[in-house]
Amino acid sequence: MTRKTKSAILDAVHETTSDLHRLGFIDKRKLQKFQALCLTPVPEYNSEQIRALREQLKLSQTVLASVLNTSASTVRKWEIGEKRPSGPSLKLLNLLERKGLDAVL
Repeated sequence: MTRKTKSAILDAVHETTSDLHRLGFIDKRKLQKFQALCLTPVPEYNSEQIRALREQLKLSQTVLASVLNTSASTVRKWEIGEKRPSGPSLKLLNLLERKGLDAVL
């Protein structure tokens, strides 16, 4: 499995750990830990960014909540700055921003 990251160092770490796993020197769990280090972190979204993304996609708060598998009140709280998205919701917001609505549906 090959994967390109934004860093030559992380590419080297990924390639080396993949080879070590293939040769039996490290187990799958250790390989997964190293692969997690190679992932690009998901950026945080503030209330203005969430509202702008929703408006750009021409979605209501209720529809965006459905797409993200959360409640409309949660989306409303994100947009007024009362709460912040995290975990899977944050990853899905990033995916929506980068790839559009079709990538999530």
